[in-house]
Amino acid sequence: MRVAYGADDANETTRAVRQALADRGIEVVDVTADQAWPDIGAAVGRAVVTGEADLGVVLCWTGTGTAIAANKIPGARAALAWDPWIAAGARRWNDANVLAMSLKRLAPDVAVEVLSAFLDTTAPDPDEAANIARLGALDA
Repeated sequence: MRVAYGADDANETTRAVRQALADRGIEVVDVTADQAWPDIGAAVGRAVVTGEADLGVVLCWTGTGTAIAANKIPGARAALAWDPWIAAGARRWNDANVLAMSLKRLAPDVAVEVLSAFLDTTAPDPDEAANIARLGALDA
């Protein structure tokens, strides 16, 4: 599996997330490269939509900016998650393909739990197929 990754700052939370990805043997496509958060979010969304990566992970101070930027890319479905249940639900019920998290408000261990829930959840729930198709129609 390949995960596109971007963060607009580095701290214990971002290091824990990167380490968790490495511990799983996931290839990381790092798009950070001294970019601002709008460019990071868009680059991760683009990497997922083009198939360069299977999923994406973005982190910024609140998580919202990178999520908004990723969602500007048609086909990217970034979800801001702050606990494992939200992350799993975003994958299962919304077919989210980009996880957005706050690098300032999530403790490292919680961020890793959120990441794990996102990665471990099979998407999507077949009962949500019609609603997920509606999301795709909004991209057009």
